[in-house]
Amino acid sequence: MRRKVPGYVGCMLWIGTSGWQYRDWRPPKGSGGAGFLYPAGLPQRAWLEHYAERFATVEVNNAFYRLPERSTFARWRERTPDGFVVAVKMSRFLTHVKRLREPAEPVARFLERASALGDRLGPVLLQLPPTLRADLDALDATLSEFPKGVRVAVEPRHDSWFSRDCEGLLRRHGAALCWADRRGRPVAPLWRTADFGYLRLHEGAANPWPRYGRAALRSWLDRCGVPEMFVFFNNDPGGAAVIDAGVMATEAERRGLEISRVPRVRARR
Repeated sequence: MRRKVPGYVGCMLWIGTSGWQYRDWRPPKGSGGAGFLYPAGLPQRAWLEHYAERFATVEVNNAFYRLPERSTFARWRERTPDGFVVAVKMSRFLTHVKRLREPAEPVARFLERASALGDRLGPVLLQLPPTLRADLDALDATLSEFPKGVRVAVEPRHDSWFSRDCEGLLRRHGAALCWADRRGRPVAPLWRTADFGYLRLHEGAANPWPRYGRAALRSWLDRCGVPEMFVFFNNDPGGAAVIDAGVMATEAERRGLEISRVPRVRARR
């Protein structure tokens, strides 16, 4: 699953996409041939298996909107190969409805269900609403509900969170500050607060939209600096996420980084 290359410098790079159920990753109806990831005729019910043969990690976003039943997480485990890693976005009930208040029950319910992934469970992403101002006590209480074996990344989206006190709080819990990018630029401080990193790439500035240029991807590789880095492309239209994942993997190989399996898909005119 992992690819060792000469000059390995100590960073394991997991590269995937934010979800796998995108219809424009398959060929247009009646065109035949292959899409950006899925071939013609492949039923949607088999997309996860096809994805997991080509990528070694995925970020599950739909858990944010509606927390799946434990049986769904168990089926994802059964349908993916050994070593596959599933990052899961925390239910918005905790982050957007409760706004991090009274976290014990929402976290326990989430973990009871997501734990059915077993060894497939990767980092849990807490994406905070952009209207939520810094509340370090609430974040401290929330992070305290996660057992030490569960890696947590936090994505604040209000500038009031970007303080030394917040950085110290994340560091004490071993939680990663989620890095995020829009149009090739960071939208948060580049703190390293854990022994792993978490990066979400939402929209590049290259043509065609929403692709990323090589220079932008290289700049993110320059910033790695942690033993493990999870990178998820969320620019799915037109197959951009799949194409850019392959470009980043190629650039990482040239630097001697260790990378998870990633397909190499060429852009189309």
